[in-house]
Amino acid sequence: MIRMRKWRNAVVTAAWVGVGTAAGALGAWQLASSDSGGAAHSRPLDEGAVSRALAATSASPTPTPTPSVSSPSSSAPSEKASDRSTLRFTGGTATVECRADGTVYLVSWSPADGFHIDDDVERGPAAVARLEAEPSDDDEQDDLPYEIRCGEGGEPRAKVVADDD
Repeated sequence: MIRMRKWRNAVVTAAWVGVGTAAGALGAWQLASSDSGGAAHSRPLDEGAVSRALAATSASPTPTPTPSVSSPSSSAPSEKASDRSTLRFTGGTATVECRADGTVYLVSWSPADGFHIDDDVERGPAAVARLEAEPSDDDEQDDLPYEIRCGEGGEPRAKVVADDD
């Protein structure tokens, strides 16, 4: 009986080792066969790459369902509804829309290496959008709270403001 139990334990252990080895090999194979190991997405796009990607998606629009009820706030369409730009600042980048009504909207943001963006982002649409870039591992460096506004020409501008904390 004891021999049978030892033999069963050895078989179970061998099975677990085999499953673990197979899982590791499968993971390594998937990483090796993936596109650049995911490194292609580790850098933010520059403004030209964003423009090309947007142009490619607008060239072949996907059909969108039309709403059955029109919005009461809709008015005559303006010639230019919004203007998207990539804004670079110390601590990261942001894709920003300067809208025809003068408001700003943060579409997305990405921290630079060594920073993270605080969770309480005020993305708009509003006259001013706010976000804060915080150093990841340096207690000596100050947080960088930003106000983002749209200028006269529809260009977004980021300005470091006094930290409320």
